[in-house]
Amino acid sequence: MDEYFLPLQVQEDLEAGVAGAVPIPSDEEGKEAVIAALVANVEAMVKADRKITALKQLQGHTWRTGFQNRELQGVVFDDVPEALARWHASGIKVYIYSSGSRLAQRLLFGNTKFGDLRKYLSGFFDITVGHKRETRSYVEISESLGVDNPSQILFVTDVYQEATAAKSAGLEVVISVRPGNAPLPENHGFKTVNSFAEL
Repeated sequence: MDEYFLPLQVQEDLEAGVAGAVPIPSDEEGKEAVIAALVANVEAMVKADRKITALKQLQGHTWRTGFQNRELQGVVFDDVPEALARWHASGIKVYIYSSGSRLAQRLLFGNTKFGDLRKYLSGFFDITVGHKRETRSYVEISESLGVDNPSQILFVTDVYQEATAAKSAGLEVVISVRPGNAPLPENHGFKTVNSFAEL
């Protein structure tokens, strides 16, 4: 991560009057004061569940340290590795689109209890293409993948608003129903699956 992204984000937040943003003191005020201000800003960003590049890059670097030190392990549902292997063997390209940074995604899928699953993945998208609840993001992904028609892409998500945005961009959509998901609206109109084995 460019070490200046977070301070630049804080400055933008201060100028925009974002709640929770606190000024970062100068180095002359001491390392502890600078660290305390950075921590306060990060905690405010996390509490507000902000999907911003600086925070996601910090997450990726934190994860990298945790995975390198074997303090973290990527968690995927038990049906995921078999489905990824099956799709890969069939020539189906699988991409990940997450609010987590591409680095964080590579770390997570590279360090699961099932081993390194990245060999089954063709690429990673993050919020640098746009937010996951915005139709334009899925248009951008479709254009990046170079498909003739967005309907050639099957987007699987567990979030209704993401499903709606992807459908508006012309993608085929399936909602994956998993433990802990937010409830779906009645008559949502999307096909649902409880396991990737159903895909």
